[in-house]
Amino acid sequence: MSPILLLSIVFGYFLLLLGIAWYTGRGAGEHAFYSGDRKSLWWVVAFGMIGTSLSGVTFISVPGAVQKGHWQYLQLVIGFAIGYWIVAGVLLPLYYRMGLTSIYGYLRERLGMISYRTGASWFILSRLIGATLRIYVVLNVIHVFTLEGMGIPFWLTAAVVMLMIVLYTFQGGVKTIVWTDTLQTLFMLAAMIGTIFWIAASPGMEGWGERLSTSGMLGVWNLDWKSDGYFLKQVLSGIFITITMTGLDQEMMQKNLSVRTAEDSQKNMRVFSVVLIGVNMLFLLLGALLWLKAGQMGVAAPEKSDMLFPTLALQHFPEWLGLLFIIGLISALFPSADGALTALTASTCIDLIGIRDRGWDEARQKLVRRTVHLLMAGVFLLCILWFHHRQDPTMINTVFSLAAITYGPLLGLFAFGLFTRWSVQGAAVPLVCICAALGTYQLREHSAALFGGYHMGFETLILNGLLTFGGLWLVSRSPQDEV
Repeated sequence: MSPILLLSIVFGYFLLLLGIAWYTGRGAGEHAFYSGDRKSLWWVVAFGMIGTSLSGVTFISVPGAVQKGHWQYLQLVIGFAIGYWIVAGVLLPLYYRMGLTSIYGYLRERLGMISYRTGASWFILSRLIGATLRIYVVLNVIHVFTLEGMGIPFWLTAAVVMLMIVLYTFQGGVKTIVWTDTLQTLFMLAAMIGTIFWIAASPGMEGWGERLSTSGMLGVWNLDWKSDGYFLKQVLSGIFITITMTGLDQEMMQKNLSVRTAEDSQKNMRVFSVVLIGVNMLFLLLGALLWLKAGQMGVAAPEKSDMLFPTLALQHFPEWLGLLFIIGLISALFPSADGALTALTASTCIDLIGIRDRGWDEARQKLVRRTVHLLMAGVFLLCILWFHHRQDPTMINTVFSLAAITYGPLLGLFAFGLFTRWSVQGAAVPLVCICAALGTYQLREHSAALFGGYHMGFETLILNGLLTFGGLWLVSRSPQDEV
């Protein structure tokens, strides 16, 4: 594909997003930046969440991983769907009842200021790593296949894209994100479905359904209990990944909390959970078809499985399909960045700086919020460049492996608040969370040697939460002790 055409698509798409940001941000005050004035339509939020949840990692890594992992990723997705129903039934009513803008306000009311800021800090770390990793996946593909040949360095590509994201999220906040995510989801799904139909109807792919059935790539269930892909571990891990990465994540919840009522927000979450299973099955089908088509065309498997879809779409498929792929890829990029940047800005301002508790007028609040927004974008850029230096061959496992370490303390903190009546000695909370995360990491790294060949996978998130819960219990005081 011509680099000029690619750049035209990117800038055209950006101008469209900028137009949406201008329209949705007209007359918006500071409160609207964080909450969208609680006027979002539940079905719009539900559709937009598809793009946010899938991101560029799903768009590229899930299809690429099908040859090795078959459809076993669906085990995790089933857990995701169950987790969304738990979030809808337990956490959403709690957040609405308390009238929260930042969900970590629950920790302040229940466990005190130090626990509150500890929870917000772990979210900021978790989302910063996860979001920048997802952004890197997409940026790297765009750079390698088009811009690198023009002599443009990767850091410049990343810097320009981050500048674009800052410009269209600067004013509108959550209100803008809800609508831009909806547009981006539409384009990403169009790219996926268009590619599936073209491959299925292309010459040489007759009888593709039967060929896939005999290839073994459609296998879902892993019954080896020692494997990190064992189905029970995957389903349970999927449940807890959703509870933490959605229910305890400010980025995901800020859009749900922008809906007018708790009932509508629950409706959004439950409808989305069902749709998500179908969408992920389509991505897995896409991956199986891509590998089948690569074999039929005699295309050698790329060294990194993440590069399968880009390689075929941009070098072997018709140009119009490559164009559709690029639009889908860009659409997968922006939801990974805009919502995260807005949520991290909101959490830093509300939870760490306490922008609403200082008695500042709206002008000063806006100045502080915009300064934080710019600084956070700079941190995003540094993290993206670090991932570019690290160069992991496949990113879907990396995302969830890191999440198991960084989201575990949040799971333990919220579980302790919800399931006990005890209070904690505030100063010990950060130390407990750090020790739990480090202990979990060491156990996961040496699990095979320690547990007779058992490989810990995504269930390390559950262990991390349990260790945090146990540590908090050790430094806690019962209600009777406080009397």
